[in-house]
Amino acid sequence: MPAGFRISRPTRKVAPEAVAQFRSLPVANVSDVMSRLSGTSRLRPMHRGGWLGGPALTVRTRPGDNLMVHKAIDMADAGDVIVVDAGGELSNAILGEIMVMLAQCRKIAGFVIDGAIRDCAAIREGALPVFAKGISHRGPYKDGPGEINGKVSVDGMVVEAGDLIVADDDGVLCIPFSETDAVLRDALAKKQAEEAMMAAIRKGTLDRSWIDETLKRAGCTTEE
Repeated sequence: MPAGFRISRPTRKVAPEAVAQFRSLPVANVSDVMSRLSGTSRLRPMHRGGWLGGPALTVRTRPGDNLMVHKAIDMADAGDVIVVDAGGELSNAILGEIMVMLAQCRKIAGFVIDGAIRDCAAIREGALPVFAKGISHRGPYKDGPGEINGKVSVDGMVVEAGDLIVADDDGVLCIPFSETDAVLRDALAKKQAEEAMMAAIRKGTLDRSWIDETLKRAGCTTEE
């Protein structure tokens, strides 16, 4: 096999039931319980808005080339999220309206592109979630090289095939396959705590003493 051309099958993949459990959780809550060290906030939603979740089908491609992205669309199972490491290069679009239509017909969950898209008006009006770093009118090359279902880096976020991808208007996050259950448990608890805090705010009973206590420990004084 020529260097740089490799297609693998995932050895594990998060189940649809696990994906569904994350649907009600804001990505911000998930990020908090992952110590705020994971994910990327520099890929923005290019669609009209809405949650994205599913197992990662990873693609690593030469910047500006989408041959392996086309192959990934043909390989993907319903519910997969195609995650593309295109090096963050924005000169040439990796994805456009036709590819999005193909993905919709195959019931792919959406795309995460560390690179550019085009046909942004059509994608913005569509329902299929597309997160990308930017926009370019220049079309892609289709020569390769590239790899499918290997480890990739998306704006510094490491993703392996079968990991759980979640994304909303706040950004994109990868939850490693082995950590899904623990992150779900902690994120549910975080959401419940925030709901209790919002209820206390509405009632006017929220304890805000932590602010002055923190300032006091820092040695802050108030001038008269």
